[in-house]
Amino acid sequence: MNPGLVESIHLAASAEAAMRGVAQAVALAGSGLEGDRYATHTGSFSAKPKPGRQITLIEAEAIEALERELGLALTPGETRRNLVTRGIALNHLVGREFTVGDVRLRGHELCEPCAELARMTGKPQILPGLIHRGGLRAEILVGGLIRVGDAVRF
Repeated sequence: MNPGLVESIHLAASAEAAMRGVAQAVALAGSGLEGDRYATHTGSFSAKPKPGRQITLIEAEAIEALERELGLALTPGETRRNLVTRGIALNHLVGREFTVGDVRLRGHELCEPCAELARMTGKPQILPGLIHRGGLRAEILVGGLIRVGDAVRF
């Protein structure tokens, strides 16, 4: 089976800050991505900590489907997810351990779209368009460097 890959990486310094694309990020075990709102406990949901809120992933194919099906164009950063992947079904990783490059993660739950995402993008139609394909919330078990182009394997 061919692995998926990391297509882009996005960080936000605080809850409502714009996501910025980076070529690589340091994953901190038990915390989040260095420089991201959840690692610094300044994210929208930081007051409700859960291990699965350390890193989020979304499939590039889901973003492309929004445009194809609803005419809704989003940049990868607008999804507010940390990693955009290609070629791997993220929904299948709930409850499973997997690797991104040398970083070991555990998928916790689907990252269903919420009113905050609709508000921040100004695109309310994003909510039904991302139901069950809004990505994955995961825990960082073993940290390290994640780079654009890294393999995603389970």
